[in-house]
Amino acid sequence: LVISKEVLKKIRKLEVQTKGIVNTLFGGEYQSAFKGRGMEFSEVRAYNYGDDIRQIDWNVTARTGDPYIKIFEEEREQTLMLCVDISPSGTFGTLNQTKMDLAIEICAVLAFSAIKNSDKVGLVLFSDHIEKVVPPKKGKTHVLRLIRELYTTKPTGKGTSIANALSYINRLLDRKAIVVLASDFQDKNFDKQLRITNQKHDLVSIIVNDEHEESLPNLGLIPLKDPESGQEILIDTSSKKVREAFRKKR
Repeated sequence: LVISKEVLKKIRKLEVQTKGIVNTLFGGEYQSAFKGRGMEFSEVRAYNYGDDIRQIDWNVTARTGDPYIKIFEEEREQTLMLCVDISPSGTFGTLNQTKMDLAIEICAVLAFSAIKNSDKVGLVLFSDHIEKVVPPKKGKTHVLRLIRELYTTKPTGKGTSIANALSYINRLLDRKAIVVLASDFQDKNFDKQLRITNQKHDLVSIIVNDEHEESLPNLGLIPLKDPESGQEILIDTSSKKVREAFRKKR
């Protein structure tokens, strides 16, 4: 894969910016937010007064006639899976960066925080189908590869399917992981998969948007184009009724 000088410059700049953020702000917060949330079953032991009754192993208790509880241990390492929406709507942006640029910055901070914490990081890029998958690994070189994929992978799909992406994640990951879903959530009918993923993993949903998707500026007559459907309309943003109707629809 030939990487343009522009992309390399972006990656190097992001690496420098991210390093400062990870070291000064997010390093400890990543650890406190995620470390210790991944637990794996270790053994059963006899119930003692004061133990959490929610941990009772009812199967063993029924067989022995005495109460037993499950013992869990903190996993030595965790997997952070970045599930990123790269559908065409991510190309929108009015505040010196696109929504995709913002998503990449967020993912870079989380990925560098994860490897600093000796966790693995993987990547799933999706539109209306799975566009690319990078299996979880450790190390700075691997994180830089993930960032490169985020910058260089262009979607072949025109729409967004969050349900399909989460269904794939649930099939892909055998063990509990931290799943970060970064999307503008311009999609429907994904609630079921959202609940399933949240039950199996630690799901963190990050809504990536632009303030002008929430409210229209007063710029007079302007064309608007849906980057996913290709539909174009002409609207009068000088009309207060139009701006209010847009805000309510969002």
